[in-house]
Amino acid sequence: MMLIPTHHFRDIERKPEYLQPEKCVPPPYPGPVGTMWFIRDGCGIACAIVTWFLVLYAEFVVLFVMLIPSRDYVYSIINGIVFNLLAFLALASHCRAMLTDPGAVPKGNATKEFIESLQLKPGQVVYKCPKCCSIKPDRAHHCSVCKRCIRKMDHHCPWVNNCVGENNQKYFVLFTMYIALISLHALIMVGFHFLHCFEEDWTTYGLNREEMAEAGISLHEKMQPLNVSSTECSSFSPPTTVILLILLCFEGLLFLIFTSVMFGTQVHSICTDETGIERLKRKNQPRERTGSWQSVKETFGGDFSLNWFNPFSRPCQPEIPSDKDMVRQVTSLSDTETTEDPSEETKDEDSVEVTDE
Repeated sequence: MMLIPTHHFRDIERKPEYLQPEKCVPPPYPGPVGTMWFIRDGCGIACAIVTWFLVLYAEFVVLFVMLIPSRDYVYSIINGIVFNLLAFLALASHCRAMLTDPGAVPKGNATKEFIESLQLKPGQVVYKCPKCCSIKPDRAHHCSVCKRCIRKMDHHCPWVNNCVGENNQKYFVLFTMYIALISLHALIMVGFHFLHCFEEDWTTYGLNREEMAEAGISLHEKMQPLNVSSTECSSFSPPTTVILLILLCFEGLLFLIFTSVMFGTQVHSICTDETGIERLKRKNQPRERTGSWQSVKETFGGDFSLNWFNPFSRPCQPEIPSDKDMVRQVTSLSDTETTEDPSEETKDEDSVEVTDE
């Protein structure tokens, strides 16, 4: 049971009739544990496909343009293993973030029978979401894309086509971290590749006739395609290779900046036990905050271990909210009556009876 500040009392419901529970459809029978979660949003699906395409493009350029043609087998094997491992973990984290229920509140549970079963006492209130007809527990927010209330919702991310909430924040943090790492790794390899190939193989393509004569290179030799067995640069022509590398460099730099910022904001939210929505709204709601280290352990799944970086391990499963967790205690009933906004008096009954935190 939570204490809530008086400046949110204006639209508090204290009676089952005030919630109009007859308009709510009873929630369906809950599905089995582990049922796949997927949001059917066109924009989110397109962004998820683009994400996979960009990672696979980086995979193609790194393998077939830089590593496989190289005759330094140790360099190719080490960098190939590291890059492919990071890419696999990034895509696995993306799938887990996209297909994991972020913490959806049961839909349509604001029925008359359920509200009456709470047996609200004087000074106790409940909040109902008018959009999904759910009784909202503390720190839950409605997502217009998922069309559900999500516990500890941070934001809706189209790149993972899902909300980032209580159950999948770990996977989203891992996704941003691994994307940032493969972007940095790709940029470093592109830098070394440019320096090496510009000094050795590609300079031949920029020589004029006089320079070619001095170097003893015939026009026929210059126009011959590069032999894969005799070059360490690429199986493609220098112009094609340069274009592919520039595109990869632009992609890597863009995603390195974007995912690094997202990773930092997510870690900050976890350590401060404050979601992105709560930070934007700045609600001075008196609630107990979890310690920073305890919040990190709850998000990533227990004490520090390699499982923190494993997208296939589950975070600490939150306790299923009981009916009592949906009831909140006000500090003073008289305050609820004196803090009403006069401008709200002209609203119809539906607009006053519900509140969306």
